Amino acid sequence: MATIHDLEPKAIFGNFYKLTQVPRPSGHLEKIQQFLLDWAKERGIDAYKDGGDNIVMHKPATPGFENRKVCTMQAHMDMVPQKTDESTHNFETDPIETWIDGEWLKAKGTTLGSDDGIGVAAIMAVFEDNSLQHGPLEALITSDEETCMWGVNHLSPDTLKGDILLNIDHESEGEFCIGSAGGINVTATLGYQEVETDSTDIALQVTISGLKGGHSGLEINQNRANANKLMARLVRQAIQDDEARLATWKGGNMRNAIPRTAEVVLTIPAENEADLRELAAYCQKTFTDEYRGVEESVEIAVERVALPKMQVPEEVQDNLVSAILACHDGVLRNIPSIPHVVETSSNLAIINIGEGKAEVLILARSSCDSQLELEQEMFESTFGMAGMKVEYGGQYGAWQPNFDSPIAAQMAALYERLEGKPAKVEVVHAGLECSLIGQVYPKMDLISFGPTLRSPHTPNERCFIPSVGRFWTFMKTLLAEIPEK
Repeated sequence: MATIHDLEPKAIFGNFYKLTQVPRPSGHLEKIQQFLLDWAKERGIDAYKDGGDNIVMHKPATPGFENRKVCTMQAHMDMVPQKTDESTHNFETDPIETWIDGEWLKAKGTTLGSDDGIGVAAIMAVFEDNSLQHGPLEALITSDEETCMWGVNHLSPDTLKGDILLNIDHESEGEFCIGSAGGINVTATLGYQEVETDSTDIALQVTISGLKGGHSGLEINQNRANANKLMARLVRQAIQDDEARLATWKGGNMRNAIPRTAEVVLTIPAENEADLRELAAYCQKTFTDEYRGVEESVEIAVERVALPKMQVPEEVQDNLVSAILACHDGVLRNIPSIPHVVETSSNLAIINIGEGKAEVLILARSSCDSQLELEQEMFESTFGMAGMKVEYGGQYGAWQPNFDSPIAAQMAALYERLEGKPAKVEVVHAGLECSLIGQVYPKMDLISFGPTLRSPHTPNERCFIPSVGRFWTFMKTLLAEIPEK
């Protein structure tokens, strides 16, 4: 059976394998930063860590190419840590285990980290290959892109010299991205005084699982189920019909990942247990029917657990469940002038309720500033009625497309020359670091591209192997043909 070591081009897959062996979940990047610095030092590559915890590298031009425009190759070092319910993987200590499924490279029970490990591996491949022809190069490998874009938010205006930014974080071969959505983190919180449970009640843990999840930007338009929204429907009905009381709620774990699982502990009178189990079975069938063709593995499990001592007060519980049920999730609208591209959306990503604190975390996205403001007003209205405090953070602006971009025109023409078919020049709903880099370096010509990846931010993340070879050929040719200043 073939392994990652057998894949071509080895220049990229060999480096990507090295990255899979170094833990690099968002927020825990010390090991990968040191790895990259050591890797560069061993090869005599000028590299350092800047004030934003980014790794910056420089490579001089091939003799005779010194007067070409400076290219900044850019990717992010962190990966989204998602795993299956059965996986025991520890993202802070364990390497990623890869396997090959036909023409796809996948991971065993976890995210693969090709978002954006393939981009980092491509940079490594270019910087260590002294046979390539290219002008002056610099690399920017950024930190914590997946959570708060920390690296580019702390990028100094005197760090980069590039005329062109090649962002290697787009996920469809043959597409060149020239614009992306902005976003903001929304956090609603409420403190409450817990009350004692009825000692004659029983406790049931209800778990919704088996959902696909997905990237909350790229796949928010695919009508996938959100575990938190499904759970709100079930819990509300259990409260109404079975005298259920909420003790705890845990759903989702990343703002930029559509939640695949949610778990609540409910207390109910013992005589209502059978009815609640019937409700769970009814909801499983209903959700399966509603999402037929999209979600094929919806599962709702109910099991008895130890009765907790405390639970959410009834009025607080009712307000919280109503707010979660009413909260907008998914696509709000598409771009009117580009109807196939999502303009505004939100992801009801994480819910934690218990021990006297309720917390709801959302990632809102839009390429229209006024629509992003509208989303914020919607969340304040929804959660304000439940008495929750709504706060914002991590905001980044949209990357407004430049339809006259010289590098986009050159790359589209090159792709058609190499592949014999036209390229697509796109605007996407995902958040890309280009928006923030462009604010610091407004004269840079920005573009995002890469090989084909699918289902990032989920354990089904995969990389289409044949696209990587074509991407590598394209990259080498492009660098050799970057125009003069």
